[in-house]
Amino acid sequence: MAAVFRVIVGLLALAMTAAVSHAADKAIIVLDASGSMWGQIDGKPKLEIARRTLRTVLQSVPADMELGLLAYGHREKGNCADIELVVPPAAGRADAIASAADNLKFLGKTPLTASVRQAAEALRYTEEKVTVILITDGLETCEADPCAVGGELEQSGIDFTAHVVGFGLTAEEGRQVACLAENTGGKYIQASDASALEEALVETVVAEPAPEPAPATVPAKPEHNFVPQLVLAEGGEPLSDAGNAYEIHRADAAGGKGERVATEYNDYKGDLDPGDYVVVARLGEASAEQQVRIEEGKVAEPVFVLNAGTLVVRPLASAGAEVSDAAQVVVDHPGEGEAIGYGETRIVVPAGEQKVTVRLGEGEATETAMVEAGGIVERDVVVGVGRALVNAFYVPGMKVEEGGLALNIYKAAKRIDGSREQVSYAYGPDGKFDLPPGDYTAVAKLDEAPAEQDFAVKAGQLVEVGVTLNAGVLAVSAPGARHIEVFAAKKDLQGKRKEFGYAYAETHQTTLPAGDYVVVVDRGDDGEKKEASATVKAGERVEVAVP
Repeated sequence: MAAVFRVIVGLLALAMTAAVSHAADKAIIVLDASGSMWGQIDGKPKLEIARRTLRTVLQSVPADMELGLLAYGHREKGNCADIELVVPPAAGRADAIASAADNLKFLGKTPLTASVRQAAEALRYTEEKVTVILITDGLETCEADPCAVGGELEQSGIDFTAHVVGFGLTAEEGRQVACLAENTGGKYIQASDASALEEALVETVVAEPAPEPAPATVPAKPEHNFVPQLVLAEGGEPLSDAGNAYEIHRADAAGGKGERVATEYNDYKGDLDPGDYVVVARLGEASAEQQVRIEEGKVAEPVFVLNAGTLVVRPLASAGAEVSDAAQVVVDHPGEGEAIGYGETRIVVPAGEQKVTVRLGEGEATETAMVEAGGIVERDVVVGVGRALVNAFYVPGMKVEEGGLALNIYKAAKRIDGSREQVSYAYGPDGKFDLPPGDYTAVAKLDEAPAEQDFAVKAGQLVEVGVTLNAGVLAVSAPGARHIEVFAAKKDLQGKRKEFGYAYAETHQTTLPAGDYVVVVDRGDDGEKKEASATVKAGERVEVAVP
C-alpha cells in the first residue's frame, strides 16, 4: 500500500508539474467521484488514496498558481449531468481544494468527457494556455468519446493540454482514455502497476546529469541526436505542435518493430542511444513509418511524410441550420477503418476518398469527399430531419409530468399483418425526436392508460405533438391488504373482467382511462375478498378506501 501511495504521489506531482511549467498557467484538477472509487487497492478504498495523495501534492503547489477543482458523480447516482466546478481556479486555493475533496461523496456515473470539456471552458481555453488533469478509475459511462473531445479541444484551444491519471485500469482500458491525453500533447500515466509506474517516473521525471565539458580537442556532443519532422505531404511545411505522436521502437533482427522505447509528442527532440530504430509518426488517423539509425556524434533528422489531408465535417439537421453538436460523424477513411466524432469534426486522414456518414436521431446521410495530401476539405452534411416534441395530456391542457410516461414513435403505415415499425422511444415528458420527413404515430402510455396520435414531420421544422390519454388517477387504500387488483366493471361475453393492474401492498395508485372499475382486495386471512366500485373521470383523481 505504501509503495502504491508513493507512486501515485509521484505521478500526480509529475502531471501537475507538467501542467505548471510556467507559473502563470491555469489548471483544473478533474476528480472522479463516481461510485467505483470505493474499489480498493491493497485494502484501502481508492477514494482515500486519492484524497491523501491530493492533499500531499497540493502542499508543494506554488502560491501564485491558479488552480481549481472540478468533480463528477459526487451528488447523484445515474446522472450524467452531475458535474460541478467545486473550487473555481484562483491562486492560493490549495487548502480549499484539499478540503473540498475530503468532503466529496462518491456515488455516481463517469461523465469524464463532458467534465474535461467543462473544465476547459471554465479555464477559457480558447483565450489562453490552460491545463486539465483528469484523475479517473473508470471509463466513460455517458455515451461520449474522450478521444474526439481531446482532439477537438486541442484544435480549438490556444494551447490546451490534458493529462490523464488512471487508477486501477487494465492496459486495454488505459488505451481507451490515453487518447484524451495523447490528442492534446499530454501524458497518460497508469496507476495500476506500482513497479511499472516507478520505472515510468524514473524515465520521465529524473533528469540525466549534465555531461562534463568535453576537452577542447573533442567535438561537442549535440544537444539532441534525434530531431524528427512531420509533414502532411511531400515538400510541405513541417507541422508544429499538431498533436502528433512518435512511437519509437528498437529495430529487431529483421529490421521490423521490436521493443517499444518511448512514445513522444508534438515537437519532440530526443537523445537516443546509438543503434537502429523503427519510428512510427501518427497524427489523427494518418501514420508514416521508417527506419532510423542513431550514430555517435551525429544528428538524425528524418522527415515523416503522412500523405494525408484535413477533413472538416459540419453536420446540419437541415439546410441552413446551425451545426448540431448531437450529431454523430463517422468517417470511413482508406486503409484504416472508421473515425468517429460528434458535432463539427476536424480530423487528419490518409489522402484518398473518404466516406462520411452523419447520424442525427433516426436520420442518416452519407457523402463522399476526396482529400488530397496537404489539402483541407470542408464539408457541410445535411441529414434532412425535423424534430418532434411529444407530450401526453390527461385531458387537453393538463400535461403529464411523471417520469413513468413511456413514449414510442412508429411509422404511421401499417404492415400487412397490422403491426407498425417502431422508430424510436423515450421516457418522461418533453420527448424530443429527430426524424426524417414522413408520417408517424406517437403512442403514449402512463400506467394502464395508453393513447396515440398521428403526426407528420417536415425537414427543418419543429412539430409539437400532444397525445390525449383521456385518463384520471385511481388511489386505493386498503389497510391490511396483501393484494389489490383493479378490473373493468363491465364483463365481456365470457363473463370475465379485464384486469387493469395490481399491487402487493396496502395502497395502490395508477392512471386509468376514464370509466367504471371494480377494486378487489385480498387480505389473505380467511380467504374472503372484498370489492369496491370506482368511477375514474378524465383529468381527476378519485380515492377509494376498502375497509
